[in-house]
Order: sequence, then structure tokens, then C-alpha cells
Amino acid sequence: MSAPQPWTETLATARLVLADGTVISGRGIGAVGTAVGEVCFNTAITGYQEILTDPSYAGQIITFTFPHIGNVGCNAEDSETSNLASRVGVRGCVLRADITEPSNYRSAEHLDGWLKARGIVGITGVDTRALTARIRDHGMPNGVIAHAPDGKFDIEKLKKEAKAWPGLVGMDLVPDVTTGQSYTWDELRWAWGEGHKRNENPEFHVVAIDYGLKTNILRCLVNAGCKVTVLPATAKAEDVLARKPDGVFLSNGPGDPAETGKYAVPEIKKLVASGKPLFGICLGHQMLGIALGGKTTKMHQGHHGANHPVKDFTTNKVEIVSMNHGFAVDRDSLPEGVKETHVSLFDGSNCGIQLEGKPVFSVQHHPEASPGPQDSHYLFTRFANMMREQKGGVARRER
Repeated sequence: MSAPQPWTETLATARLVLADGTVISGRGIGAVGTAVGEVCFNTAITGYQEILTDPSYAGQIITFTFPHIGNVGCNAEDSETSNLASRVGVRGCVLRADITEPSNYRSAEHLDGWLKARGIVGITGVDTRALTARIRDHGMPNGVIAHAPDGKFDIEKLKKEAKAWPGLVGMDLVPDVTTGQSYTWDELRWAWGEGHKRNENPEFHVVAIDYGLKTNILRCLVNAGCKVTVLPATAKAEDVLARKPDGVFLSNGPGDPAETGKYAVPEIKKLVASGKPLFGICLGHQMLGIALGGKTTKMHQGHHGANHPVKDFTTNKVEIVSMNHGFAVDRDSLPEGVKETHVSLFDGSNCGIQLEGKPVFSVQHHPEASPGPQDSHYLFTRFANMMREQKGGVARRER
């Protein structure tokens, strides 16, 4: 009979410390160091690379509710930022299981190495179901995620750092994720066996203001017939209109819309007054709501996932959409002449508005998905039809 083996305990090389003093232990992945942010959860079961590169997650630590993360590896095509060096959004990630070994023909890199290269701190071995339930009950907490291979942590210091972080209310994070210079985009959505082709004969010219723009939004605009010129978040309305666009797009992005709106909303008001067709998504939707006379509020747990039901009152259809936001437009604050067009069927929060009598509309959810379903792609056709009709053309069927 063999001798009994001595008990060994796996060294905890990571900690997630919440602002209320809660300490969660696990195994470190990704970059070594610490990162502070708001802890949220995402319910999508696919697209972890797209989620981790979404600039809207700046200032946040993502808890993935799906346990198998890393199974398809990472590659250059699936990034949702056009400049990885300066536009990493997420502060950290929390996983249930160790990173799954990649098994996919498109995989070019292991997730752990990918996280390290981008300075993203991660922790595994966490009861993500319990953490998700905690967030649902008590809201999104501030927290610090720390990774130290030797397992040595100054817990009291981490508690103080988590407690001292001011949170996302009143925080303008757009300067961290916007482009530093203008550029053009003509790349189409990814197609099986073809990758990303280019639209060589665009019908429209759209100027997109980058508050933290996802690349698949650009691709969806190109698929709708647009050549896109991207300008920084600080672009003036005069700069936008000087490029003679057929339409203007207000992008997604992170942080408090009321804070970013201090410099963005005055320009959005001028763009609305110009009469150009205007389309906003996520942060762009929220700031358009402010520009039209409404207000925004901080949500309890936010919406982060790819399975959210939303009703479009203009068609009476229900679509399953991708969501990523922690603020929302307060429908009760919307003035006369601003119509609610979409609503969340999970919690009844506002998900879309339209300015009556003008080609101006926006949605809270992400019609470009990535990851997620494609139910809302028709909104890009809707935007194209507004530009088409203003040029004297005939609207096409939304699809």
C-alpha cells in the first residue's frame, strides 16, 4: 500500500477586492499588477475577444457568466478596436474556470498571452454565479483586481484603493478611447471564406464621431453603402459639416454621458439643427437624449450581454439584441416632440428615441452586435434610407 500523499493547496495568485471589503481569491491570468474599476457581468456565451476590446468597457472589470472562456483563442480579425495600442477599454476580467485551451482554425493566439500583451489583469477560480447574483441584488460595486505570481498581497491597501475609487458617475473616459486623428473606413463585415472585403463604390459619405467606436459599427455602415470618415470626440460641428457628409453618426463609448456631454452635447445640438440625418448608438444615444432636452440616469446593474429582448414600436417587432451600458436615458425626462421608439422587455428601460419631423434617431442597444444576434441590422438600412430620401432617392426595404 502506497504512503498517503501530503495535502497541498493551490497558491492563490490573484485577488478581487470589493469596495465593501469583500476579498475573493483565485488564480491570476493575464498581466501582473492591479487594476481598479466597476465590476459588472456579461451574459454572452460567445465573443469574449470582441467584449474585451469594446472601448465601452473602459473603467470596468468584466465578470463572464459563461464558464468556458478561451476555447476559440484570439485573432487579429475579431478585435472591436482599430488601434489596440491606445484603445484597450476593459480594466480586468473575472472567470469561473481556467482559460480553456484554444481549439479553432481561426485561432492565432492563446487568450492568456493576448491578455498579457494588452495589460489586462485577470482572475480565475471565482464563483461567478455568486458574484453575478450579488451584483443583481446590490448593484455594480467598485473593486480592485490584483495578480501577483508569488501570492503576496497588501490586502488592506487594496481595500483602501477599491473604496477610494470614485466610480463612473461624473467620469469622462472618452479621452482614453477616442481616436487621436481622423481616418477613413471602407471595410465590410466579415464573410465566411472571404474575411473583410472593401466597398469600392459607396453611395453615401458619413462622418462618425468617435466616443469609443466599435469597428463592427463601421463595417455595418459600409455594408449599408457608406464611406465613413471618423473624427475624434472633440470634433466641432463645423468640422463635421465642412466635410459635406450625407449623414452623421454618434458612436458608443464609456463613462458618464452627462460628463462627456459637457463638450459633446453643444456640438450635437448644432448637428441636429443642420438637418443632416443623424444616428446614435449607446453613448451617442444617451448624449443625443441630453441634447434633445432629456436626462440620463445610472443603472443598478446595467445591461451587458447578447440575449436582451427589445421591442421596436415603429414596427411592433421584438428583436434579440446585444447590450453594453450602465447608464440610460430617462424616458420621463424626454420633452414633447421626442418619441420613444424602443424599450427593453427585461426591465422596461428606454432603448431608442426619434426626433419627430427630422431624420434624427438613436438606440441604446448595439445593432452591430459582435458578439450577438443580427436582428437589429435593419437600423443601418433605416439610416441609409434617411440619407437616400434626402438626396431624392427611394427608400429600400429594411433588412
